[in-house]
Amino acid sequence: MGLITSLSPQIKQYLVITGNYWAFTLTDGALRMLIVLYFHQLGYDPLSIAMLFLFYEIFGVITNLVGGWLGARFGLNRTMNIGLALQIVALAMLLAPTSMLSILYVMAAQALSGIAKDLNKMSAKSAIKLLVPSDEQSQLYKWVALLTGSKNTLKGVGFFLGGLLLTLLEFHGAILAMICMLTAVWLFSLFALKEDLGKAKNKAKFSELFSKSKAINVLSAARLFLFGARDVWFVVALPVFLAATFGWDHWWVGGFMASWVIGYGIVQSFAPAFTGKKSGQVPNGRSAFLWASYLTIIPALIALALHYDFYIQAAIIIGLLIFGAVFAINSSLHSYLIVSLADSDGVSLDVGFYYMANAMGRLIGTVLSGWVYQQYGLEACLWISSAFIALAALLSLALPQTAEVPSP
Repeated sequence: MGLITSLSPQIKQYLVITGNYWAFTLTDGALRMLIVLYFHQLGYDPLSIAMLFLFYEIFGVITNLVGGWLGARFGLNRTMNIGLALQIVALAMLLAPTSMLSILYVMAAQALSGIAKDLNKMSAKSAIKLLVPSDEQSQLYKWVALLTGSKNTLKGVGFFLGGLLLTLLEFHGAILAMICMLTAVWLFSLFALKEDLGKAKNKAKFSELFSKSKAINVLSAARLFLFGARDVWFVVALPVFLAATFGWDHWWVGGFMASWVIGYGIVQSFAPAFTGKKSGQVPNGRSAFLWASYLTIIPALIALALHYDFYIQAAIIIGLLIFGAVFAINSSLHSYLIVSLADSDGVSLDVGFYYMANAMGRLIGTVLSGWVYQQYGLEACLWISSAFIALAALLSLALPQTAEVPSP
């Protein structure tokens, strides 16, 4: 207790925000796995299960855009706590009897969950900008990388947690356990977060939803293509390919994907160690271009291995691991750049716009992943992935090319 009271107010707020984000992320990952496994168990076909998440992604696009304005106008503490409350409501909807859990009903619950997730994420990422002095960019990069990496690691843990809870408590018991946990976090957060966190000095206008900053617009476009490149082969095509071609059962596929997400998050947390922090530099436009260029090569090489039937299983597994590590560094670079470039007054407007582009990339990638795989196979998905990353790299050339850590 003495250690906690001796911490600076900024560190205390960072710990509250991070703990809040961690708790939400665990339930988000667990809920996704619970729905996939439970509705598969009920006999739903894969397309029907995929449809359950359609509103989750669509409402993510809308929420990031409007949520940034809400955060700037009313404060990030409110948007973060609203996100937690909506997730509790979404979970409570799934306590309905099994006979009521139709596709449309669960899609509505997932729509609420998608809104909740993006309100929570936008609030957490924006708040860090306000807790780190503007002349401590290296510290900002470290905190953003830790928050982003830990979130993805915990999302992977959430996949395992969802399967475990379903086994031990069955579907409704698992949902109830998550409601109890998240309610306790929400009640603590209501009292622990500062009321004025992130509120703009001037009332944010609704017309300011779209960023007027060239750098933010360019970075947002690069983010759209980066995440579209991941999801175009990762979301639908890869799991189906692993099951259909390699004969893996659902637990093998789920476990492998969860392990990938955990490893991806760990690499994100340590991204500053790979990108020049020790030499006194933080990422800039050139860094984003170089790391995206490295990433472009990986899906192209996997596609070539598929085309020439060259050790396909090894190529996909090893290629996916390398892709995950390099993608994690790219994602962490972007997460730092948006927080660094965002305007401190009403930071959530810029961050919300950026994550709207992120959500749009996920949505485009998800839709393409199913359609392109069904029509042309995994190889085509990989070529599209490589092309999207190349576009992200080219866009990065238009970002600010100088961003050095101030001298001590």
